[in-house]
Amino acid sequence: MWTDLKENFVFVLCCAGIIAALTVVSKIAEHFLPATRRTSKTRWMCIVAICGAIASVLHMLDFPLLFLAPGFYKLDFSELPVLLCGFYLGPSATVICEGLKILLKLMLKSTSTAFVGDLANFVVGCSFVLPATIWYHAHKSKHSAIIGLILGTASMSIFGSAFNAIYLLPKFAELYGMPLDPIIAMGAEINGSIHNVSTFVMICVAPLNVVKGTVVSVLTMLLYKRVARPLFGIHK
Repeated sequence: MWTDLKENFVFVLCCAGIIAALTVVSKIAEHFLPATRRTSKTRWMCIVAICGAIASVLHMLDFPLLFLAPGFYKLDFSELPVLLCGFYLGPSATVICEGLKILLKLMLKSTSTAFVGDLANFVVGCSFVLPATIWYHAHKSKHSAIIGLILGTASMSIFGSAFNAIYLLPKFAELYGMPLDPIIAMGAEINGSIHNVSTFVMICVAPLNVVKGTVVSVLTMLLYKRVARPLFGIHK
């Protein structure tokens, strides 16, 4: 990991800038939202740390859906504890928890993509959890939680597809010194309608994000009250 860090120092600085920018955005959003639950700084940090650690473990337990996308696209449920954290503490906790998830994963498993895939997971993850958390805290009801999760899934699907087409796929091709054609061919093996980057992200990437967003959203609605009682002490 340290070798990758030295070789991609400028890129890592850009990643740090993106994380800082998203943290600022979440803080600004909180300023205009109704007050979140009052909790001590120590308790706040403990909850974020616990959720970040759980998210990191779930992030490493990823698996491919080969009937939807090539094997290098993998599905995980690491946004579930991040959403639980954000629904309880607010948008800024969501971003920090998402960043902690990536940091712990890098410390435990290093990087296999020179940090490109890790940045992608962080940014695309934030495009899901931030809209959902902001909408929930703006209205604070079960109905608003459902709407927020739908908005988050739509945001992740649209942004994730655009991010793959514009940045991620070209960056991976550059990283591994190969043209985009073999990647497109992998998608064409799954669906014959794929013949360029646009059709690749529409047929492979977008459905994968929709599946992830839907499953995580359903699990969030089922588990929030049950998990929040022992983890956050809501019953108190």
